[in-house]
Amino acid sequence: MRKLKYYVACTVDGFIARENGSFDFFPMEGEHFADLFDSFPETIPAHVQEALGIPAKNKQFDAVLMGRKTYEVGLNVGVTNPYLSLKQYVFSHTMEASPDKNIQLVSHNAVELVKELKKETGKDIWLCGGGALAATLFSEIDEMIVKLNPLVIGSGIPLFSRALDPTNLEITDRKIYSNGFMLLHYRVKH
Repeated sequence: MRKLKYYVACTVDGFIARENGSFDFFPMEGEHFADLFDSFPETIPAHVQEALGIPAKNKQFDAVLMGRKTYEVGLNVGVTNPYLSLKQYVFSHTMEASPDKNIQLVSHNAVELVKELKKETGKDIWLCGGGALAATLFSEIDEMIVKLNPLVIGSGIPLFSRALDPTNLEITDRKIYSNGFMLLHYRVKH
């Protein structure tokens, strides 16, 4: 059975973006990038893969789930199809039509859709963001892979947009880099 994995960058104080959705405060270089590019190449937007010469290979995921605001980060700069090698789902109650034939809009029954996707054969499913979608789908998240950046911003969009029932996590892997970046793998114990 496929797993839903919330693979996400955040600050030490738990924010994935500023209030306006920007994430330009995250360092865009460091020793950890080689590992991320090697382990999760399909999570790099296609135009960045091409520019950096990263092969388009699905190692972990073959589908990605994005909230509207997460998807619009690329859309606002003309990227309508960010992950060419992944089946892409955008969750929105306000978008009336998909801006790209490769983007499937989902306006209701998010949890039910994820349950169906998990039954299909294939690689795991990447929950890309944002905090509202992560909170909605929390009951279906099997693992969290947190790219913890050594900085604080004080406010912004949190990992989860609303309070959740306390839920234990079991660390299954971790790597700490000399620049303070940590890659933390957790199993969610629902």
